[in-house]
Amino acid sequence: MDLASPRSYGSIAIRLIRQRDSRALQQELLTNRTWLRPWEATNPDGPVSIDMRSAVRRLLQQYRDGGGIPFVMEENGTIAGQLNVWGIARGSLASATIGYWVSERFAGRGITPTAVALATDICFSELRLHRMEICIRPENTASLRVVEKLGFRYEGLRRRYIHIDGDWRDHYCFAVVTEDVPDGVLRRWVEGRAPQDAAAIPPADRLRA
Repeated sequence: MDLASPRSYGSIAIRLIRQRDSRALQQELLTNRTWLRPWEATNPDGPVSIDMRSAVRRLLQQYRDGGGIPFVMEENGTIAGQLNVWGIARGSLASATIGYWVSERFAGRGITPTAVALATDICFSELRLHRMEICIRPENTASLRVVEKLGFRYEGLRRRYIHIDGDWRDHYCFAVVTEDVPDGVLRRWVEGRAPQDAAAIPPADRLRA
């Protein structure tokens, strides 16, 4: 499985992160602080500095250990953001979680849903995983549109689930399994076959969130 080579659809591609991506990623993170801060994971023990060189080293070690796959998202060869497949479980669970961020200047171009579809298809077809999950803050309308477009199924509200922007935050959970997408997530979306209401959130959960 060669993840260093880009997997693409049109002008959008994902590939395995490289150590030399650190500078470009750090610049994007610093430039997009206000844009990204409400959705960024934080440390409950206190603030930490942004050090992408060390972060990339950790991500690549997790990849070598089999616990995750760190991708960069690109448009026409320019880094637009990052997508991480993390928490990879094998055996009877065979699942993983996807997280991502995209720079503000690249938002609204279909980069994130395309990247999520590409990454999910890799996990299903090459890693032989069975289930992929995405957890999203209720306030993050842009990310909610991603799972709506791709037809990820709503699975519930997780209370105070992840430490985001300085506090424990509620998250909606969405997932897709291989049986849902025998032809792949990307193909189902491109062909207009993604179920329009799969990501619908029940009124009771909307009221509590």
